[in-house]
Amino acid sequence: MDPARRSSLTRAATALVAGLALVGAASAAVASTGSPAVPGGDWPTFDFDAQRSGVGPLDTGIVAANLGRLRARIVTTPGTVDSAAVELHAIEVRGHVRDVAIMTTTYGITFAIDPGTGQRLWQFTPPSSARLAGSSQVTTATPVLDPDRSYVYATSADGYVRKLSVATGRQVWATRVTLLPSHEKLPSSLNISAGSLIVTTDGYYGDAPPYQGHVVEIDLVSGRITHVFNSLCSDRTTLLQPSSCPASDSGIWGRSGTVVEPDGKILVATGNGPFNGSTDWGDSVLELSPTLRLLHNWTPANQKQLNGSDQDIGSTEPALLTGAGGTPLALQGGKDGLLRLLDLDHLDGTGGPAGPRTGGQLQQLDDPGTTELYTTPAVWTHGGRTYAFVADGSATAAYVLGAGNRLSVAWQDGTAGTSPVLAGGLLYVYDPGGTLVIRNPLSGRVLAKLPAASGHWNSPIVVGGRIILPVGSYFAHHTAGTIYVWHLPGR
Repeated sequence: MDPARRSSLTRAATALVAGLALVGAASAAVASTGSPAVPGGDWPTFDFDAQRSGVGPLDTGIVAANLGRLRARIVTTPGTVDSAAVELHAIEVRGHVRDVAIMTTTYGITFAIDPGTGQRLWQFTPPSSARLAGSSQVTTATPVLDPDRSYVYATSADGYVRKLSVATGRQVWATRVTLLPSHEKLPSSLNISAGSLIVTTDGYYGDAPPYQGHVVEIDLVSGRITHVFNSLCSDRTTLLQPSSCPASDSGIWGRSGTVVEPDGKILVATGNGPFNGSTDWGDSVLELSPTLRLLHNWTPANQKQLNGSDQDIGSTEPALLTGAGGTPLALQGGKDGLLRLLDLDHLDGTGGPAGPRTGGQLQQLDDPGTTELYTTPAVWTHGGRTYAFVADGSATAAYVLGAGNRLSVAWQDGTAGTSPVLAGGLLYVYDPGGTLVIRNPLSGRVLAKLPAASGHWNSPIVVGGRIILPVGSYFAHHTAGTIYVWHLPGR
């Protein structure tokens, strides 16, 4: 699309993000310890915003100088949370105004806690939970909060998405987004754009056919499915019975799920599957309209090789950057250990529509370590420069965008990490071996290492003087779990 049109649509997207942004920043009182007031705030979705920037509040109350004052609060949960939490500030629950953190377990139990005490406030257990507990049929999606701050949307392992009351956990509606939940998993974080909930589907570990990647939009008020995009058999625009499509796989399973561009268009990356440039879009980055019409694609020139060797492009989702002259860019990783920098106005190297053309990336470079990439980068603009923080199973690195819209390594460290987040000027990266590492984002210098338990795809949020980190892996099939809440005194 012409860049001018992207700019003209930015205002609507900005208004949506504002609706999800910090609330009541000055509401926190001075703690009894005499500490300065800590601003409260919301963390409404995975990686903080619909663009999946990974950059949270400017002021969390936590700074380099007080990291040594953090204390751990360990909370028991009704299952493993192999994802991330969301949080709302100053919500009335059980007759008291308090902060509320909400998470979903691998068997679809969604629950709320008061992060200031660890008290469980409510729990919603779907009817399928007891039947599926201990099985390999799971969900690993992070919930998303409604812009009105009254509702939360969450997945369950039975293929349903539910709208729940933030105050009580009461179900408002439930909508099925797959016709074969035993083969199609709800793996990725939920998103919201322009009054619609956005959900994606994948297959289960082992890729047992049949399944297809779907993007599904649901009206927030009614729970009615309004649009569907199928990454295979894309000429069909309703939910598929997976066996009715001759092609299988091409799941959409990166941690972000979908990425909403500032003008409302939607980006996804697909996993292994066939590609023909007309109806089948395996191993591709796809740009969709707000109503899920396919606009453009980027497909690597070696797509067939990647498909044959199980090296999904869609093991991660695009990260948005803005280049010189306002050029809209995306950084795309994959299981092949490479990062590609893409021009969103010329995804395949041209401004044409989606089709069979392959290649066209601006740049290709190695990801930080020697392992496959399963995480979402965080993108931060500071001092007139744009940084992308990327972590994988063996390293963490910062890349800086320079002249000619090219990335170079700013710093690199051999510590593994899940999806990084940046908040209050500090970089937080969870090493799933069991440590939360806090860094100076400009130098990479380690400021603190907080001991935790081991995990998988879990990632932290940082808001209101607290760091909230679920731990554990869905592969363990546990029905109880743990959350770490590191907090400043009085928080």
